[in-house]
Amino acid sequence: MSHVLTLSCPDRPGLVHAVSGWVVSAGGNILDSQQFSDMAEQMFYLRLHVDFGPAKLDELRAGFESVAAAHQMDFGFVVAETPLRTLVLVSKEGHCLNDLLYRQSIGALNITVPAIVSNHRDLERLARSYDVAFHHVPVAPEGKADAEAELLALVDELDIDLVVLARYMQILSDQTCARLDGRVINIHHSFLPSFKGAKPYRQAHDRGVKLIGATAHYVTADLDEGPIIAQAVTPVDHRMTPADLAGAGRDVESQTLSRAVGLHATARVIRSGHRTIVFD
Repeated sequence: MSHVLTLSCPDRPGLVHAVSGWVVSAGGNILDSQQFSDMAEQMFYLRLHVDFGPAKLDELRAGFESVAAAHQMDFGFVVAETPLRTLVLVSKEGHCLNDLLYRQSIGALNITVPAIVSNHRDLERLARSYDVAFHHVPVAPEGKADAEAELLALVDELDIDLVVLARYMQILSDQTCARLDGRVINIHHSFLPSFKGAKPYRQAHDRGVKLIGATAHYVTADLDEGPIIAQAVTPVDHRMTPADLAGAGRDVESQTLSRAVGLHATARVIRSGHRTIVFD
């Protein structure tokens, strides 16, 4: 069993020495190391993949506290081999959900999906095909608080580590965003804020865009403005219809969301204010 240590702190000399020295004293063997010094912000970021043998997670966290306190470190430990329990939220479009479920089924993502929540029943059959529990939670304008209460109850009941909005066409309340801070990932097309509304690909076609793409980010109370985890683009041209653009958009959305989930699930993302440090 191996562990991943991630940390951030004010940059200063001796940080790598302090951390690696503690790893040796704790009987660990470093398998992979990535670091970044942000010279503008004077901040240091580190990700270590370490073989600690039979050491337990709680023991490692407690043992590292003195090093962290001495250097003002925010840190986290996870077991590298443990998949994140992931709740996927969807509405009617299934391309992102299908991609996540397929990658999880073949072991390409370090997640397990115990349940899917949707405000519609359109994707229930897809969920059943992967033997995943499907929860229909309608969201009426006057019942939004009740729907979110049901969602949060599932998060607690199923011991969920991560919530993924795989084209879930509902806005989470500020309270729910705060409750799940750092544990919710969303995907949307890259036209925002230029092309808003229900038909962004028609608008893109009318404007003759040459690139379309997608953005995956953490969800915050600032709508579609959370820290970005992954982005991608694909070229398009004048021969493509709005339907062709939408098809290309579905592909890039699926790939970008799965990449972001994979990065988060392997502890490769460190939040830094409105940005992220991604050790790919």
